[in-house]
Amino acid sequence: MGGSQASNKKVLPGFGLTLGYTVLYLSLVVLLPLSALLLNSTGLTWAGFWEAALDPRVIASYKVSFLCSAAAALINLFLGLLLAWVLVRYDFPGKRVFDAIIDLPFALPTAVAGVALTALYSQNGWIGSIFEPFGIRLAFSQIGITLALMFIGIPFVVRTVQPVLEELEADTEEAAATLGAGRWRIFRSVILPELVPPLITGFALAFARGIGEYGSVVFISGNMPMKTEIAPLLIMSKLEQYDYAGATAVALMLLAISFILLFCINMVQRLSRKQMA
Repeated sequence: MGGSQASNKKVLPGFGLTLGYTVLYLSLVVLLPLSALLLNSTGLTWAGFWEAALDPRVIASYKVSFLCSAAAALINLFLGLLLAWVLVRYDFPGKRVFDAIIDLPFALPTAVAGVALTALYSQNGWIGSIFEPFGIRLAFSQIGITLALMFIGIPFVVRTVQPVLEELEADTEEAAATLGAGRWRIFRSVILPELVPPLITGFALAFARGIGEYGSVVFISGNMPMKTEIAPLLIMSKLEQYDYAGATAVALMLLAISFILLFCINMVQRLSRKQMA
C-alpha cells in the first residue's frame, strides 16, 4: 500500500490531460513540419539525394556554417560567463540598462542586425576601417559570419549561467577562503564545477541557433560560393529556383548533422552532472 501511494504521488493531477496537450503541441510544432520535410524528399532517389546533399558547394556551405557556429559559441562561452559574472557579482550605475541590453538580439529583427553589423564591420565602417590597413577584412568573410553569430548567440549563454551564479551560496567560498584557498583556486574548485552544466547548455543553444541563422548572416557574409556561403542561404537559393527536392535534401543533411552534434553535447552534459552528483 505504501509503495503504491508513493508512486501515485509522483504523478501530477491531470497527467493524462497535460500529456495529451503536450503530445498535440509537440506534433503540431515539431513533428508535422519534420514529417513534411521528409515527404518533400520522397521525390528524390537515394542517388539523387546524396548527389544533392554532398555536392562540393553544399559541403563547403556545411563547413562554413558549422565552423563559424562552433567558433562563435566557443567565444560566447567565455564572454557570456564574464558578462554573467559582472551582472551578478558587482553593482554599478546603469546595471539594469546593461542587463536589458543583453536581451537585445532576441528582440531585434535579424535582418536589421545584419545590416547594422555589415555597416559597422565593412571596409568603411567604424570598426572595419581600423583593421582594413592591416589586411584584415571583417565583413564579407568568415570572421564577419562569426561576429554576427556571436551577436545573436551571446544571450543564450548569459541567461543560462546567470541564474546559477545567483543561486550559489557565498558560505562555501568564504569557508574555502578561510582555509587559505586563493581566488583562482576558489573559482576553479568551488564555483566552476557548478557552472559546467549551464555553460554546456548555453554553448549548445548558441551553437544550434548559429547553425540555422540566416537574417543576420546573409548581409555580412558576402555569399561567396565555396568561401562564405552558409547552408541556410544555399537552401533559400534552391527554393527560389523551385528546386524543392534539392533544398529538402540539404535541409535534411543539415538537420541530421545538427542532431548528432547536439546529442553528443547533451551526453557530455549528462556525464558532467553525474560526476558532480
